[in-house]
Order: sequence, then C-alpha cells, then structure tokens
Amino acid sequence: MAKSDRLFRLLHLIRGLTPPVTAARLAAAMEVSERTIYRDIDSLRVAGARIEGEAGLGYTMVEDPALPPQAFTQIEIEALTLGLADVGQRGDRDLALAANDALVKILATLPERQQRQAMHAVNLVHRFTAPQVPTIDMTLLRESMWAEEALEIGYRDQKEAYTLRRIYPLALSYHDRAVMLLAWCCKRRDFRMFHVTRIEGYEKTGESYRPRRVPLLREYIAHLQNRDRVRLYKSKQEISPVQDTGLSD
Repeated sequence: MAKSDRLFRLLHLIRGLTPPVTAARLAAAMEVSERTIYRDIDSLRVAGARIEGEAGLGYTMVEDPALPPQAFTQIEIEALTLGLADVGQRGDRDLALAANDALVKILATLPERQQRQAMHAVNLVHRFTAPQVPTIDMTLLRESMWAEEALEIGYRDQKEAYTLRRIYPLALSYHDRAVMLLAWCCKRRDFRMFHVTRIEGYEKTGESYRPRRVPLLREYIAHLQNRDRVRLYKSKQEISPVQDTGLSD
C-alpha cells in the first residue's frame, strides 16, 4: 500500500474507532507494525491533522473545521443516498425531514461531479408496506434518550391490559412493520421492548439515569444476541438427522 493511501486509511480508522484507539489496535487493522503507526501519526500531525494522545494511552481525532471536507468514494455516496432514502420512508415525520435535510447538506459540500453521482444514484429503495404511524411525539421521545431522563409511560399490551411504567428509554429499533422502544423497565426490573403505537402517552420525570444508557444498551443487545443464538441452536436440534440406511449410490 502506498504511503499516501496508508495515511488516508489510518486517518479514517482514527475517526471511526471508539476513542482513544491504541497503536496496537490500529496496527492490527492496518496490518503493519506499531512503529509504522507511530511514524504515520507523526506524518499526519505534520500535515495538519489534530490527533491527540500518545503511545500507551491511545489517540483521538479532533476535527478541525478549517480542514477541507473529506471526499467520498462513489460507493460511499451510493450508501449515503440509499440509507437516507430508507430513513425517509421508514422514519416518522421529523426523522424523514432530517434525513432529507442531511442529504441536502452533504450534497452541498461535494464537488460537482460527485453531486451528479448522488443525484443519479444506481441504488434505489422502495418499501411496499409502510410502518405503523406512531401515536406519540417521537422527537420528544428521542430527546429523553439524549438527555438520559426516565419516563412515565402508559402502555397497553397485546392483551389490552393497561399499565403505568417508569422506564429508562435506551434506543428505538426499526423493524419491518413496527418501531420498538428498547428500555429498562423499573416495574419489572428487566429489559423490555415496547411497541411505540401501544404507548398511550408519557411524561418526563426529571429523574436522570446518566451515564447508564450506553452500558444498559450494550447489555441489552448482548442479551438479545445470546437469545438469538440459543433459538438458532434449538431450531437446529429439532431438525432430525438423516437416518443411515446402509445404502449408498
């Protein structure tokens, strides 16, 4: 790999990996020695990149608004336009408008040639079924997660039983036909998924659960992944093996 390509790749990794990212992790991703990483970081710093940190502690990229915008490859432009178009169809009104505004801002920063590529992208998205329309203000729900503030919700389950719950909202999960709120339920003292269309109102409590949202979400995702692995294992066990008849072709 040419040094210029290696430096761009290194810059991309420092931007994308969870900071602070160590030289050992960068070296493994780049398939080079840690000594090469140290030299390349020095080269990037000389070129004007604001990379904070040092050997043994890890590195963090500090974005400088004075630097020119990062160029996108054609396939990256395709991925951006496809993803934002899908958000426009899947998201609630505010999220769909935000996706459109984000695309406009991205296009405005691109060179003319890449603007044409984005306008005439070869990947399109179309969904034949629209998700259920949320019955609550999704923007306020997202704000409560950004602020890590507990909510009191009124929820009607599939059996039409109504309960009041205090929850720590963690994330919104967009499924094929529904949007689910992943949360920690204080009533059940366990993780729960709530259909947003079954939430019949909510109010902020003023109770902060900061900084627990990210650790709780990681734990919940790990729990879901483990559950899926168990289900897959059980489904394979239920498939009867082919009986050996002793015959062969």
